Order: sequence, then C-alpha cells, then structure tokens
Amino acid sequence: MTRYSMMTIRRLAASIFFLAAVTGCAVNPVTGDRELSLVGEQWELEVGEANYAPLRQMQGGDYVTDPQLIAYVQEVGQRVAEKSDRELPYEFTVLNSSVPNAWALPGGKIAINRGLLTEMNSEAELAAVLGHEVVHAAARHSAAMQSRQVLMTGAALAGAVGVGIATGDERYAGVAMIGGMVGAQLVSLRYSRDAEREADLYGMHYMHRAGYNPEAAVDLQETFVRMSEGRDAGFAQGLFSSHPPSPERVENNKRTLQELGAEGDYGRERYQQRIARIIELKPAYRLHDEGRQALAGGDATQALENARQAIRQEPAEAIFHALKGDALASRSQFADAESAYNQALRRDSSWFYHHLRRGMVREELNNLDGARQDLNRSLELIPTAEGHFYLGNVERKAGNRSRAIEHYRTAAQSDSQTGRAARQALEDMGAAG
Repeated sequence: MTRYSMMTIRRLAASIFFLAAVTGCAVNPVTGDRELSLVGEQWELEVGEANYAPLRQMQGGDYVTDPQLIAYVQEVGQRVAEKSDRELPYEFTVLNSSVPNAWALPGGKIAINRGLLTEMNSEAELAAVLGHEVVHAAARHSAAMQSRQVLMTGAALAGAVGVGIATGDERYAGVAMIGGMVGAQLVSLRYSRDAEREADLYGMHYMHRAGYNPEAAVDLQETFVRMSEGRDAGFAQGLFSSHPPSPERVENNKRTLQELGAEGDYGRERYQQRIARIIELKPAYRLHDEGRQALAGGDATQALENARQAIRQEPAEAIFHALKGDALASRSQFADAESAYNQALRRDSSWFYHHLRRGMVREELNNLDGARQDLNRSLELIPTAEGHFYLGNVERKAGNRSRAIEHYRTAAQSDSQTGRAARQALEDMGAAG
C-alpha cells in the first residue's frame, strides 16, 4: 500500500469519526439507551416510504384474493402498534408468497407472507410476529445497521443497478433496476443478536399491552426451533435467514413470560376462522409452487398440468393463471398464453409480473401497441431489466432506434441473462459502448 493511499484512508477515517462525534448519540425510543446514530428519523421515513411498494412487488405482490384476511392482519398489527413506544405511520400488508417470512422497513412499513400465516395457530402468535417487527422499526434497528455501515466503510448502504433480493423466487432475482434501493438490503441482512433480543423482549411487552397472552411468543419460538432443526427449506430461505431461531431465544422468552404472566387472549378459534381459506387452499398453492419448480427445470407440461389443477381449486387466484400463461409461453403458444395472462390481470392488476409477462407475449405476437402499454405499466410498478429489454424489442420493431437503444442500455446495466441479451442487442445495432 502506498504512503499516499495510507494518508487517504487516515483522512477518511478521521472524517467518519468526526461525523460520528458531531452527530452524537440518539436515544433508542424503546430501550431508552443512548446509541450512536448517523441517520435521523427523516431518513427512516423516506427509506420506508420509497421502498415499501417496490419490495412488495419483488416478493410476490400483495395478497388480494381474500380482502377480509388482509383487513384482519392489519387490525391485529395496528392493535399491537398502538402499544409501541414510538409513533410512526405503521402499515401492514400480506404478501402472496408461500415462503414463510415477515419483515419491517424503517418508518414502520411491515409485511408478512401468506406462507407464514399458515404456520401459526392463534391470533396471539400473529401478534407476537407483528410485535417483533414493530420493535425493529420502533427501536431504529435498521438505522443502527446503516450507521454501522457508514462507520465501517465510510459509505451508506446503496443498491447497485440490478439489485438482487432474497425472494425465494428466481424469476425476480437480479432483475430489479432500482438504484440505491437501501430497503432491499436492509430486509435481506441479518439483525444483530442484540437487536433480535430487543425485538423479542419488547415485542412480548407490546402484545401483552395489547391484551394478548405472551405465552404465544414462547410457543412460536419453540415451533421455529423445531422447524430449523428439521431444516425446513421454506423457513431457511425466509424467516430463518434474517431472524434465526435458537434455544437461547426460547429461554429468554420464557423469562419474559415469568415477568409478564401468562394472561391475555390467545384468539385461537378466531384466527383459525380467519385463515380457513388459505389453509384450505394450501394444496393449490403447493401445486403452484411445484409447477414453478417444474417450469424452472424445463418441464412445461407438468407446470401446465399443475396450473390447471390449481385453477380448478381456486379460479380467483391470479398467480395460478400466470403460471398457466408462463407454461404456455415456454411452449411458444403465445396466443393461449396471452389469454391466460388476461385472466390473471382480471383478478389482480396490481402486480407488475402479470403486465410484464403479457407484454412479453404481445411483443412476440407483434401487437406492439399492446405490448408497449403492458411493459410501461410493469415499469411503473417496478423497473426491471426484462421490462426495458422487451420495450427495446418493441421500439426496435417499430423503427424507433433511439428509444430502443435507450431501453437496451438501461437493461444492459443488469448483471443477469437479460442484461447480457441487451448488451448483445446493442452490439447488433452498432450501439455498444
């Protein structure tokens, strides 16, 4: 290392620690402890607001098939959040993913997957999960991670173009064209052990204040430990990756339970009534997920059969029709695939994927106006490399060279198969470099 580079590093380090000293400490709103913080509440609110919708898009989209279930989860979430030590614009949503997971963004933006709801047994367990996530937001745990990142590297967390997000679904990995998507990194990082202890402890306090029996939090952690020992694949790629369970956490929860007392509402019957539909449909969602795996492995025939079986069980679920469309498109049956995507969009037009896929097959069918409309709508919901690449194809076919090059160049920034295809298209057009 040269003398000049050593001087540069020393100056950078001095600047970082000067910034830390000037910024000073902030009080953790939950624990009351003074902690180093290099970002303020405005950063939390802005990051949460900017990232909540795109992250939901990248992780299966909002679950829309059962609006009463969504309203129920939001009701329980707000009931717990009202007892938190910090006022924030808390929001709760259910994502249409079988991966058992839940996460919180700064500023109180919280999501729980359909797949986790089916693994719990009572409203009190739901309150325990949501209370845990409320604490992560209220105690500024994401802000703490951001501050540590600044001190360690001299730079804030920032997502590169072509952000990869831990979704458990290879369709989305590496295709999001979101520069500086801090939230994607924050929900993928593992919280510190201290942060997890705080979220467990104060989450139990919050649910107890809200009238729930905190014993459910012990039951839940014991269940998670058993599942982790069994190496449950779904949990390994979901909740366990960022919230690893352990016997220590179970024992900590038991001590907190002794302090609080095993009193309060469990709400088992009420919870089972509310989730009855998604429990009934677990076989259909399993067919869908296995169909996705079959399609990824090149077996479009099996994927199509799974999609048809799932649709027979629940015609109102859009993702079943989308799987059918994907299977047909992989067999170059583009007109039939378009019809399947039409069915998906009639049931859920809020998810980018349905617009993207119909736009892709419409481009194949040379319906350029329809493809352009679909692909632009998908990009409005979340910018993706595929959206830009296929819009490049549309504009190229339409003779709009400059627009085609612009879309290809955007897609080419992605380190993915689509990005490589876009770079090849630019070479073919003599526009590389």
